[in-house]
Amino acid sequence: MHSAVFDYFSQPELPSPVLPTAEATALLASEFGIDATLESLGSQQDQNFLVRTTGAAGTTDSDQPLGVLKISNPCFTEAEIDLQGVAAARVASEQPEVRVPTVLASGWWDTSAGRLHARVISFVSGNTLTGSGYLRPAVVARLGALAARVQLALAGLEHPAAHRTLQWDLRHAVRVARTIAETEPDRAVVDEVLAAVDSAATVVEALGDRLPRQLGHFDVTDDNVLRPDGPVTLPDAVIDFGDVADSWAVGELAVTLSSVLHHDGATVWSVLPAVRAFHALRPLSSDEVDALWPLVVLRGAVLVLSGRQQVRLDDDNAYASGALDREYRVFRQAVSVPSAVVTGVLRRALGFPPATGLTWTRRVLDVEPVLLDGGTTSPVHDDGRWTAPDALAAEARRLLDAGAPAVVLPAWTPVLTSAAIGAEEAPASVPTGATLWLAEPTTIARERCDQGGAVLQFDPADRVDDGLVLPAGVPVHVRVVAAEHGDADLPRAVPAVAAPGWRTLLGDPAVALGAPQQAPPAPDDLLARRDRVLAEVQEHYYAEPPRIERGWRDLLVDVDGRVYTDLVNNVASVGHAHPHVAAAAARQHRLLNTNSRFHYAGIVEYAERVAALLPDELDTVFFVNSGSEATDLALRIAMAATGRTDVVAMREAYHGWTYASDAVSTSIADNPNALATRPAWVHTVDAANAYRGVHRGADAIRYAPEAAERIRALAAAGHGIAGFICEPVYGNAGGIALPDGYLREVYDAVHEVGGLTIADEVQVGFGRLGHWFWGFEQQGVVPDVVAVAKSVGGGTPIGIVVTRREIADRYRTQGYFFSSTGGSPVSAAVGAAVLDVIESEGLQQNAVVVGEHLADRLRALGDRHALVGTVHGSGLYLGLEFVRDRTTLEPATEETAAICDRLLTLGIVMQPTGDHQNVLKIKPPLVVTRESADRFVDALDRVLTTGW
Repeated sequence: MHSAVFDYFSQPELPSPVLPTAEATALLASEFGIDATLESLGSQQDQNFLVRTTGAAGTTDSDQPLGVLKISNPCFTEAEIDLQGVAAARVASEQPEVRVPTVLASGWWDTSAGRLHARVISFVSGNTLTGSGYLRPAVVARLGALAARVQLALAGLEHPAAHRTLQWDLRHAVRVARTIAETEPDRAVVDEVLAAVDSAATVVEALGDRLPRQLGHFDVTDDNVLRPDGPVTLPDAVIDFGDVADSWAVGELAVTLSSVLHHDGATVWSVLPAVRAFHALRPLSSDEVDALWPLVVLRGAVLVLSGRQQVRLDDDNAYASGALDREYRVFRQAVSVPSAVVTGVLRRALGFPPATGLTWTRRVLDVEPVLLDGGTTSPVHDDGRWTAPDALAAEARRLLDAGAPAVVLPAWTPVLTSAAIGAEEAPASVPTGATLWLAEPTTIARERCDQGGAVLQFDPADRVDDGLVLPAGVPVHVRVVAAEHGDADLPRAVPAVAAPGWRTLLGDPAVALGAPQQAPPAPDDLLARRDRVLAEVQEHYYAEPPRIERGWRDLLVDVDGRVYTDLVNNVASVGHAHPHVAAAAARQHRLLNTNSRFHYAGIVEYAERVAALLPDELDTVFFVNSGSEATDLALRIAMAATGRTDVVAMREAYHGWTYASDAVSTSIADNPNALATRPAWVHTVDAANAYRGVHRGADAIRYAPEAAERIRALAAAGHGIAGFICEPVYGNAGGIALPDGYLREVYDAVHEVGGLTIADEVQVGFGRLGHWFWGFEQQGVVPDVVAVAKSVGGGTPIGIVVTRREIADRYRTQGYFFSSTGGSPVSAAVGAAVLDVIESEGLQQNAVVVGEHLADRLRALGDRHALVGTVHGSGLYLGLEFVRDRTTLEPATEETAAICDRLLTLGIVMQPTGDHQNVLKIKPPLVVTRESADRFVDALDRVLTTGW
């Protein structure tokens, strides 16, 4: 039997209790025996206080509050209040991994505001997601999972008060919205909101009887979940069971999704991780999927109208007034895309069959068109032609001039355009219709443009009595729309993620134009195939990486036509897809490519150019295929030349993956057991890091004498030192400069004990540092052996070792040297072309100019964001180090990884480096522009401001 419970429609106005804090404090002590101080908390319809118990001498335990004092709205009955506690206890029992509060004290108080029910609910530690900061996909997914777990826990639970009628119950949302609208004074708000309500109602009312019902929380939102303390944690607690009721089960998810929409950077599509996570735990039915987004719209409508009403009733309610803007953002986001479109995307994401779309089967164009491929990998876009605003139109005109009667750019296939450059959001790259260029004006009979309930639209077109005249030589947009949407303002292009949804409203005009129809793309399984066929240790950037298939200068492009700014790719030193480099490789491939034992000009001429870039005594060149091979060979040369095997290396460095180069690599980021697993012939000295090493600031001058003494001590102990290897600029830690004079003193000690000095220039050499072409130049020294790679090939695998003739000659003691493709004709041609570009385009000077501007802007971030520790480096090898405390220098490791992930969502490719993985490794192609640098810093500033 049902007990009497609250019915919103009997009392649609609910001013919250306003008990004075002093009175609540006194009653808490007298009624519950709790001496405490109270701190007012926000609530829309109840009154809440944070309870801090009073300790000795009247002090408070500020670190651990006792809980929350909740004074219920007097409209709610005792049975309803009991329902909240029962539901929380059920979740705690059925889903123990979800933290929930418990009731510590409960009872009725006689107050100055009348008889009120009060409860003290236990404190649940952590932080809510309140506010409109960014929610990363993992957090959004966790929101969906929590909603599912709460619903699973409450399934089957019955209670006498479950049938209460709340304004937040989405079964009543249409009636609630229309009821509140009658008192809303702003008719523009009423018209906007009720139009959305009426549209959503047509879907929900048709499905309502088929939607399963159960008891639910119905407020698992950003305000009502808690994440543990820590830099990058996921919510694991649910609070505030005040809206528990019996309603449509899918409403649980709808409410959760709505709370995502007001956060920074959120779009309609930001909710997809939550939907997938919910569905994985508590599968949705087809009807529930169809009802889900209309319910989100209704939730947004009720939030707007109810929030405005609450402020009118209780203008001192700061919680309600402070929520108005974000509630309107929720609503505006919810209606920014038609519900049918969102539903189409949701059905595809969850594996449901798509809704039936429009089909056009009649051909109306009588000529045979040429198809224009505008996709990311189309040859039309080669050599950067896609960066011109009229690139596709120019190609269409070329085809027409070559004799094509018509050219068609198909619908529903992503198109790459210059408009995507610099966009912080995924561009509208998928055309919802075809684009047609005609060689001659063409008349289309009007009756041929209607087929059942579908209409074929052309724009522009001149209307004549018997049909439409399509102009020649200009783009004509062609699409298939439902007759009822014929006059609607429908987008000509949409983001790739939205395309499956829009295909439910718009058809494909391909058949009408005599072109092949574009089938919806199959889900991309390339990453899964990669995981199956490649070794696990051959990793990829990002957990869910974009599929990159084109590059141009300092830009990367994915298959959906999204353009990213590349701030991490020092391999593509002269920019992606440089025409001069590509032409040199293609030309040489047409001539000859063989191993380096053949006699040909390229290897000699390139070796001469490389040697000319170095001090005169470094005159003999070896060619290999990578940085690892180059450092490996450099070590073997030192061992052969000295007849010794022991090597001294700097700690926290990375030199490669071959046996020898890995042996001297001591970065725990690359190998957590690096120091413990070094072979006996490897000895280390402290990393000369003046920022966070054992000697900091002015004390960094101690590194060099200590390293020199270490080298002398090893020699005195009988270790024959073959050589000392380090990066002249500490690349693996983010481009940290060695202390002034460090290499001079250490090199002197090495030579003193008969060893050779090796400069690993693989990352920092070849003009990247700006003021110095080689890193060792900054230290005023000349090494005995130089190893370089990465930048020298511009993406082609080339490694180089350069030394003195007498040292090279001693390598014969180790037998012969042969690298099949090291210095091959193609490698030599590419290497020479890269040098051509560095010289002709002034890229070393660009590293100075853009690098200094970028470093200045990064330093300025430190004035606004405490997470910024310092900026390392020179030119276009920079490191931005993040710390949680500028005194202790506690590394912000988790934050740095999350920041890189957020930057990707804003179109910036960036990765962490350093032993603590807390440094942004900023090493873009040398062609990077000032505009790209500003784009990166602006995006980073946004991330540091709004969250990651």
